[in-house]
Amino acid sequence: MYQHVVKRMFDVVISGVACVVLAIPMLGIAVAIKADDPGPVLFKQKRVGQKKDGEITYFMIWKYRSMKMSTPHDVPTHLLENPEQYITRVGKWIRKYSLDELPQIYQVFTGKLSCVGPRPALWSQDDLVAEREKYGANDVKPGITGWAQINGRDELEIPVKAKFDGEYAAALNGGFFKGLSMDMKCFFGTIVSVLKSDGVVEGGTGELKKQKEKKEEETVVT
Repeated sequence: MYQHVVKRMFDVVISGVACVVLAIPMLGIAVAIKADDPGPVLFKQKRVGQKKDGEITYFMIWKYRSMKMSTPHDVPTHLLENPEQYITRVGKWIRKYSLDELPQIYQVFTGKLSCVGPRPALWSQDDLVAEREKYGANDVKPGITGWAQINGRDELEIPVKAKFDGEYAAALNGGFFKGLSMDMKCFFGTIVSVLKSDGVVEGGTGELKKQKEKKEEETVVT
C-alpha cells in the first residue's frame, strides 16, 4: 500500500506544489543558462527506469544544462578528461546546489520518477545496473534523491552505491512504516546535504578515493 498509493500521493503533492512555488526561480535559471552559453536550456539523457515484467526499461531524464554544448554526449562525468573544462559558469553554481535537477520535479508529477529512489543510471552504465540487480534495486522506481545520495553521493564507488540502493529497496519493500521512515530520512537528509554541498565532486564516482590515494602517494614520494 505504501509504495503504490501513499508514496505516489506524496510525490504528486510535493511535485505539484514545487512546480508552482519554484516556477519563477526556475525561469530565472533558464534565462541565466541561455545567456551564459547559447543552446538548449534543458539537457535530456537516456536513463534506466524501473524494471517492468522482469525487463529493464528506459526513459529520458531532464536536467538543466550545466555543461557546454561542446561536451561529449552520453559520457558519465567521471569518464570525462578534466570535466571542469566543460562546465559553464552558471552550471558550476547550479550543480553545487543540485539546482540542475529541478526540471525532474515535473517528471515526478507525471510518474517518470519519484521524489525518493535510486538515482537512475545512465543507459550505458551496465556495471551499476548489474550491481543493483544483486540487491533488487532495479525493481524500484528511480528518484531525484535517495539513500546513496545522502551517504556519499558522487564520491561513492559503484559497489558501495549499489549496496545503499539495495538497502533502500529492502526498506521500501519491508512494509508501510519501514518504507515511510526510509523516505523521510532521505527527503530531509537531502535538504541538509544540498545546503552543505556534501559529496559533490566533479569527476564523479569514486573521485574522492582517487584524490585521497593520490595525496597519499605524493606524501610517500616527498
